[in-house]
Amino acid sequence: MHLKGKKVLKAAITAVGGYTPETILSNHKLETMVDTSDEWIQSRTGIKERRILLDNNKATSYLAIEAAKDLLKKKNTNVNTIDLVIVATITPDLHVAATAPYVASSIGARNAFAYDLNAACSGFLYGMSVAAAYVSSGRYKKVLLIGADKMSSIVDYTDRTTCIIFGDGGGAVLFEPSLNENGWEDEYFRSDGSDRMSLKIKAGGSLHPTSKDTLDKGWHNIHQDGKTVFRYAVSEMSNVTKEIMKRNELDNESIDYLVPHQANKRIVDATTQRLDLNPSKVMMNIEYYGNTTAATLPLLLKDYENKLKTGDKLVFAAFGGGFTWGAAYLTWAY
Repeated sequence: MHLKGKKVLKAAITAVGGYTPETILSNHKLETMVDTSDEWIQSRTGIKERRILLDNNKATSYLAIEAAKDLLKKKNTNVNTIDLVIVATITPDLHVAATAPYVASSIGARNAFAYDLNAACSGFLYGMSVAAAYVSSGRYKKVLLIGADKMSSIVDYTDRTTCIIFGDGGGAVLFEPSLNENGWEDEYFRSDGSDRMSLKIKAGGSLHPTSKDTLDKGWHNIHQDGKTVFRYAVSEMSNVTKEIMKRNELDNESIDYLVPHQANKRIVDATTQRLDLNPSKVMMNIEYYGNTTAATLPLLLKDYENKLKTGDKLVFAAFGGGFTWGAAYLTWAY
């Protein structure tokens, strides 16, 4: 990459890690909890099971720490050389104290500064852009980006429209300067706040502070207008993906993998069809984890890591509350 004749560092993913809790909440178990069925859930979401962190004493930070430990074990890197830790999440441990500093301290990253990033289901994708920019600036050499959410902490398990979708998990990637010219290539991000109430937790913020009334009304759980979210997600994910492909002269044959946010299999399938992309080139693991929000993209990379080859062309796409969405192009570095 060059800028005004000066060579600019390219940031690359050099390691991945992930963690999902041991407890499995299957569709059959949900049948005993809410008015639903395995057939109904699979036909509408593609989900068979999701992982749940049952221990009330363990929060999103636990998922993030375990994902980071998995990465560090495989990478065998000195944790003291990490410059920055970013945690993308919508379920921080605490409302004010950021989760990322606690995660950094817990894994021994004493020389790193840390902060949280919230862009809902687009959080990890946006975080990739931020991490890549830090590395490309030359100021920092190692940025640990983690996506983690304990969605079970904000799900109403009497609401069948949301409780069937979400699961708990964490994933992590390490961004470093590229050694082979592969890495972060391009991005195209968008947002539109006019329909923010279609996917939200209504209370707990400054608009509706916590009160007995908000608790009684169930405003502290996640709610969505499924039809509106589906329509937006399909159209916008496909639009930004087409744009990133056009800008980088990519076609259906040259792309090795589409890495889509795992919101709902029908959304991913519809996006795939609009792109006329071979389904074999689409990363999918939603049937085992459900929608883990900020963790879906890194968990996909973890599950497909052994299939990836140096130079593979990956196109990421995500859509989340806000609304936030975007697509990015990355070439695999190892």
